[in-house]
Amino acid sequence: MNISVENLTFTYPTDVVALSGVSLDLRAGAQVALLGQNGAGKTTLVKHFNGLLKPTRGSVRVGDWDTRAHSIAQMARRVGLVFQNPDDQIFKTRVWDEIAFGPTNLKFAPEEVKTRVEHALAVCELDAVREQHPYDLPLWQRRWVAIAAVVAMQTPVVVLDEPTTGQDAFGLARLARLLDAWRAQNVTVVAVTHDVDFAVEYFSDLCLMSQGQVIARGDARVFADAEVVRRAALDLPQLMRLAQALEWRTLPVRADAFLDAWRAERSG
Repeated sequence: MNISVENLTFTYPTDVVALSGVSLDLRAGAQVALLGQNGAGKTTLVKHFNGLLKPTRGSVRVGDWDTRAHSIAQMARRVGLVFQNPDDQIFKTRVWDEIAFGPTNLKFAPEEVKTRVEHALAVCELDAVREQHPYDLPLWQRRWVAIAAVVAMQTPVVVLDEPTTGQDAFGLARLARLLDAWRAQNVTVVAVTHDVDFAVEYFSDLCLMSQGQVIARGDARVFADAEVVRRAALDLPQLMRLAQALEWRTLPVRADAFLDAWRAERSG
């Protein structure tokens, strides 16, 4: 499902201007990473996608819906949002019930709810803890409970706020498989992240934000612009930093490009 942001400005009640004239178009099935320092406006932007925030000026459309004309409950049919802190999202006393809440609230038949929950438990590898209280689980696993709750909703748009926080290599591999599955299903995915290495590895569409504005958009080559990277207050991807330290002529960001650059440097 398409998302269209047009000249979006948002001012908090404290008079802090968090977004200033943001325009952004995401096609259906796009997978986009939003990058930038704390306070850049990333989370404020994605909270407009599901109606948690409404524009001060400008507009946000999800498909043919203007978010100002629809309630948060209505937007939940189109946009699933995984919060940065799962404890802001989880409120049930059993993992199964937490995952079932969304589809149940949307009035799906009990058999459909069960099918969706079982699928989410399998995809997120939570079957062994289905009967446990979420708050008896470690933080990284509670994060997967929150993700599973969105998987069960099967919304055409998914927003992930800092999904890699606290994840080990196995968790990152599981997240990568989930991104692949959503890509195959033409689900629009927006990830808010500080993890530049994860972003350049799994997303070909990167939006860099600073001071409430999108200052650059493109593939990993956006990191070649030192001024943009400085304004976004980001570290370079680690392979790029290594190539820079080795004083290579090119600064690759992915493993395959790094090997090509290494061969080129060896050959002179």
